[in-house]
Amino acid sequence: MSDDANEIVQQRRETLEALRARGIDPFGGRYPVTHWARRLAERLGAASEDELKGFGPVSLAGRIVSKRHMGKACFAHIQDQTGRIQLYARADALGDDYACFTDLDVGDFIGVTGEMMRTRTGELTVAVKSFTFLAKALRPLPEKWHGLRDVERRYRQRYVDLIVNADARAVFLLRSRIIARLRAFLEARGFIEVETPMMQPIPGGAIARPFVTHHNALGMDLYLRIAPELYLKRLLVGGFDRVYEINRSFRNEGIDTQHNPEFTMLEFYQAYADYADLMDLTEEMFTDLAQSLLGRLALTWGEHAIDLTPPWRRLAFFDGVSAALGMTVTPETPAAPLAAAARARGIDLGAVRGALGDVPPWKLWKEVFEALVEPTLVLPTFVIDFPIELSPLAKKKREHPQLVDRFELFVGTRELANAYSELNDPIDQLGRFREQAALLARGDEEAHWLDEDYVRALEYGMPPAAGEGIGIDRLTMLLANQQSIREVILFPHLRPEGRADAPEAP
Repeated sequence: MSDDANEIVQQRRETLEALRARGIDPFGGRYPVTHWARRLAERLGAASEDELKGFGPVSLAGRIVSKRHMGKACFAHIQDQTGRIQLYARADALGDDYACFTDLDVGDFIGVTGEMMRTRTGELTVAVKSFTFLAKALRPLPEKWHGLRDVERRYRQRYVDLIVNADARAVFLLRSRIIARLRAFLEARGFIEVETPMMQPIPGGAIARPFVTHHNALGMDLYLRIAPELYLKRLLVGGFDRVYEINRSFRNEGIDTQHNPEFTMLEFYQAYADYADLMDLTEEMFTDLAQSLLGRLALTWGEHAIDLTPPWRRLAFFDGVSAALGMTVTPETPAAPLAAAARARGIDLGAVRGALGDVPPWKLWKEVFEALVEPTLVLPTFVIDFPIELSPLAKKKREHPQLVDRFELFVGTRELANAYSELNDPIDQLGRFREQAALLARGDEEAHWLDEDYVRALEYGMPPAAGEGIGIDRLTMLLANQQSIREVILFPHLRPEGRADAPEAP
């Protein structure tokens, strides 16, 4: 904190003690709020003088965000959850309390009661008749907050960012509306919302490295969930045909502009459907969100112009890989020519373990797809029909058992959703789990664990179904036109403050 800021804090502490000496509680209690700033503006924005006079008294509460003292009159703006509105205080109206009003600092919380009026400049205003001190702000609000050099401070002190940054508040209000609209969309189609464990004895449902903790009473390790999938599908076994969960999931991975170790997903499952049904549902869901919340299907996401008008493009996984490499690639293509073609196009395969002859082709397919195909997927695109090696929980295609009925949705080059027709054959699922367990035993920390109870659940019978996961954070990034996931998460994870090796926030 600067010397100037320290001095201001000291002055405000002295003001606080002066308030107490006068019998005023600087941290008051309940205040009867009758109106909100934004709703008053919407209701009375075009009202005549007679309508304003007849509207009656209003009571608002919020934070003082600006103040101008003009002798026997004082103008201020009060900000609540919905917005801000101007206050007009006069010495002859407040009497002895006027001096206390002029002593208010920007940042203080007050409650005010008054009549509605309009100033000579036409601004809707509350003529203050009385006010109550609700909370003293000891630290000053920043005068200049925007700008790249302040970005990490904005994330660390989100509470201040929300006070002074209207754009940040708008993003998180939009995020809340997105989640509410998703709930309404699904419940209108017969889905029920459920809750599944966040601490699990076996981390499953995704290819990711989990966080581990220990439960003392049970004497066992537990894992923060990487996905709710296997529990939601147990509910299909139990007879719930359409379920969804808006869930917090955790993955012990790197942090960048698209990834946070703690994130929010919508995951839903529909019995008697397949992945093609979910493509149609996803188009309908995304267009409903954009049209209802933004009023349009044409969006801007960073440098990309995005049109959500359906139908969306559908691209087979191997067609994308083949086009990127300039050669026909199928599940039977040997690793050696595939690796040579990848290197010729600038892909660094150093991260792929093993000597050239030992590298499994599926690792190369994944590298090529991520490096060469994903950056081309700007307009909404369903990438379909993935290889089975990349999809251990998806149902095989009947006509091509080396592929599965799966799609990933890409918009603006980023993956927003993952879905597939669910594997409900317990014998096939057990075999795939065992293959994944062998990879785990060889050191692949992201391989699936063998979940015997889930296999047992499938043995009781799970109806044919399709399921999908949608990243709420990335969906919000799209609709709010934000390029960093930290702009849509209220409290993103950061390195400890002051760490010398902490990188600049993206």
